[in-house]
Amino acid sequence: MGYLFILIILLIIVFLLFRFISACKKANQTDWGSPVLNVLEGMNRLFCHRYHRLNKVTIPLNDSGPAIVVSNHISGLDPMLMIAATPRPLRFLIAREQYERFGFKWLFKAVGCIPIDRSKQADNAMRLAIKALEAGEVLAIFPHGKIHLPGDSPVKLKPGAARLSNKVKCSIYPLHISGVEKQGHVLLPVVFRGNARIQLQDPIKASDYSLEEVNQMISSRIA
Repeated sequence: MGYLFILIILLIIVFLLFRFISACKKANQTDWGSPVLNVLEGMNRLFCHRYHRLNKVTIPLNDSGPAIVVSNHISGLDPMLMIAATPRPLRFLIAREQYERFGFKWLFKAVGCIPIDRSKQADNAMRLAIKALEAGEVLAIFPHGKIHLPGDSPVKLKPGAARLSNKVKCSIYPLHISGVEKQGHVLLPVVFRGNARIQLQDPIKASDYSLEEVNQMISSRIA
């Protein structure tokens, strides 16, 4: 009788797991080039829209070709929200210490994140970023370089997005994220339910402006 009970419980678990994976596959809208990553993308999309109540919004990227997505950075949930709002895979430029975070490096590597060592020159990261754009990929950058809340002291934005856009001649798509609980933290916002919002801003054609003008436009549109 005991073995039968265990068998029934195992069958129920397998059934529920199968249903969950099927739901993730159905929710998947972006091809990350791997069945496992596509299931994870669908899971992330469900998590952001149903648990964090992310508004229905799609970053208006072209079907192909290089592009840069920039956003304010208020929590560790931000990249997940951005991925849930894009029709194409995003390659994030992230700090080396975040890239090396225990338990997450395999995922960051699998989705093509580009680590930047802030204690050294970022030339290698910039070369990889240029190579990705020239291959027609989409980069995602937080120009503040770290979590920066609206009430924090103003800081000058990192010029990487403007420089990359000018170098490759691609458009920049600014976003503003809000409605996240436990802002200022990395992991807590993932756990605590919020009313996440992504507000789309007008794209910037960087080739029409100077680097300083592009940086100013990014600053005003993600603020």
